[in-house]
Parts: sequence; structure tokens; C-alpha cells
Amino acid sequence: MITLLRVDYRLIHGQVAMTWTQELGTDCILVASDAVVKDDVRKNTLKLARPSGVKLVIKSIDDSIKALSSGVTDKYRLFIVVESIEDAYRLAKGFDAITHINIGGTKPRKEAIHRLSPTVFASDADLEMIDELKSAGIEMEIRQVPRDQKIEL
Repeated sequence: MITLLRVDYRLIHGQVAMTWTQELGTDCILVASDAVVKDDVRKNTLKLARPSGVKLVIKSIDDSIKALSSGVTDKYRLFIVVESIEDAYRLAKGFDAITHINIGGTKPRKEAIHRLSPTVFASDADLEMIDELKSAGIEMEIRQVPRDQKIEL
């Protein structure tokens, strides 16, 4: 069961490793990232940041979609973390059981000219993807930690 899909360019850090996993009762974190899967240093860093007692799986976006679609992840309370709005979009388009996306933080970049919150920056393309996901009935929110008030997009 997917407990949450979160966009956070930092992937696993204090808020994810402790606050979100505890709040969601997560027993497995799936980091879905084409970049991380090719980077041994980042993979090892994420393994060190993994909370005790929580399984960590790192897959590309396409392999994550295949795993989710196959049902192999159904036995877990799965928390999915991606680096970008585009990665969340690709996952949601590839696996229609995703109904809720939390955006915790996006990397500031030149084309991300829209500041949606102090930690979320979006490009025109990001906003188009968000609108398309919302039109498909997916709940989109900005929230750093579970106790924060949701900012609906």
C-alpha cells in the first residue's frame, strides 16, 4: 500500500527519515530516481540515512512503475520519495493507483520562476504537470512535515 508520494530533492533526510516515516507507519521507502540509481555515492549516502527498521529500495522511475504495477510492493506500507515534480508526474502517469502527491521541497533552478512556498520552486512545465495531475483527480499539496497545514495546489 502506498502511504504517500513525496517530492523532495533532498530525498532522505531528517524530516523524511524520522517525521514522515513515523507518521505514516512506513516500513519501506522507495527512492525513485533515474539519477540516483546510477550514482553509487548517493546510493550509499541514502542507505546511511535510512531509518532503522525501514527497508530502502532505490529504483529508476521506469523500474519503480514496473515494481508497483507487478504488486511486489503491495506487502509494504510504502513511502515513495522522488526528486522532482517531473518524476512524480511520470510515476503518477505510469501507475494510476497514486492519488495523492506531497511536495516538500524542490531545487531552485533557473527555469523555476514560480515560488509556490518558501521551499517549492516550479517552472512553467512543472505547473502544467501539476494542473494535469489535479485534473486527473490527484490531490496535490505542499507540506514540509505532517503537523504543518496542507497548502492545496
